[in-house]
Amino acid sequence: MSTYIVNPVVVRMKESSKGSIYQSIVAMGLRSRQINDNIKTQLMARLEHVETDQDESEGPNYDKMAISREFDLLAKPTFLAMKEIHDGKLSFKMPEIKA
Repeated sequence: MSTYIVNPVVVRMKESSKGSIYQSIVAMGLRSRQINDNIKTQLMARLEHVETDQDESEGPNYDKMAISREFDLLAKPTFLAMKEIHDGKLSFKMPEIKA
């Protein structure tokens, strides 16, 4: 477990004392999608400025590979969302459903 940013069991125990674990999972899922979209936007912006050759059969584009490797080293969006909830940086309120 030491390789992870946060321990999922600790997050679950902390969130169960505050409310529904389901709400926490939904909030983490929504936040991880936001983080993933932000990373994708940053990646596309960086790759946009890299010149591409007309004929890619000559070999790989090392500039694109370097940028892709840089983004591969980032932490996964799910773990970033878990860390935000654990650190108290992310708050959420689920809408109440009226019957």
